[in-house]
Amino acid sequence: MDKKTARLRRARKTRVRIAEQRVARLVVYRSNTHIYAQIVAVSSDRVLASASTVEKSIRETAKNGANCAAAASVGKSIAERAKAAGVETVAFDRSGYRFHGRVKALAEAAREGGLKF
Repeated sequence: MDKKTARLRRARKTRVRIAEQRVARLVVYRSNTHIYAQIVAVSSDRVLASASTVEKSIRETAKNGANCAAAASVGKSIAERAKAAGVETVAFDRSGYRFHGRVKALAEAAREGGLKF
């Protein structure tokens, strides 16, 4: 089994457990150069809020989109946008990525921003 298949298998198991909780998901996608976060509705058909290192406002503060500082700014941004959309509690969907580095920095910044998960 290659790395991508293993990650997707872990993600599928996590999403089954999250679906039972019936709360919005904070979905994280991490590429080599950027990190993306979305708040997806309970019915999994609508994106309520999103943030990424591709956005101009975040690129101005973080010159490199592939480090923990950039991930933390995305976490703060997604927390603000989720609050504006009326979302307080989410389930953290790390998409099969290990909870360390950029993924952990994003999660901790979102918690500091007021999201509960």
